[in-house]
Amino acid sequence: MPLPYSELVMEHFRNPQNVGEIEDADAKSVEGSPACGDMVAIYLKVDEETQVITDVKFESYGCASNIATGSIITEMAKGKTLEEAKKISWKEASDELGGLPPIKTHCSVLAVDGLRAAIENYEEKHGLIKERAPTTVEVVRKRLKRVMNPVVGLDLVRTNLVEDIQVDGGIVRVAIDLPEDHQFANNIREEILEKIESLWDVEEVVVEFVAA
Repeated sequence: MPLPYSELVMEHFRNPQNVGEIEDADAKSVEGSPACGDMVAIYLKVDEETQVITDVKFESYGCASNIATGSIITEMAKGKTLEEAKKISWKEASDELGGLPPIKTHCSVLAVDGLRAAIENYEEKHGLIKERAPTTVEVVRKRLKRVMNPVVGLDLVRTNLVEDIQVDGGIVRVAIDLPEDHQFANNIREEILEKIESLWDVEEVVVEFVAA
């Protein structure tokens, strides 16, 4: 039975480019979840003066389309400015791969979302966001959807671990329904800080574990 993938997809699946983690990355993002079937992490190195992406790598958990799309997206982004890389669309990624089966379109969307989230992470860290909307509870909640609950591989919001969110005068407080001594408490705290501290008007992030 022939595979529903183009030769290019299979080439990038078997020999993906730019695989791995950049330990001193200037920005990174994680989109998706292993529990949902697909996940991709994107790491960026950026020239601060020119805003050119000098290096980009990805880590993938998922199907052939997920891996191939992560590979082609990183190839397309390398050497581009942040503004140019933002314009890469899921359709362009799919076209570069010779097309993807309709049922696998979400894989290219996931990789593009990951790239854009990493760019957004860089811009926030360097004060490059042009339209500075104030941080609200909903903004924080959206960010927490990118923090995984390691026990089940789904995000904190979907697994109902977010007990409370408060935003007041630059201080964000997040209450998590886990005990302080839970084995993943430190990991979750670090992930929350990473996602929230980069917001332009946030001065302090307080993470509390409230379960007995």
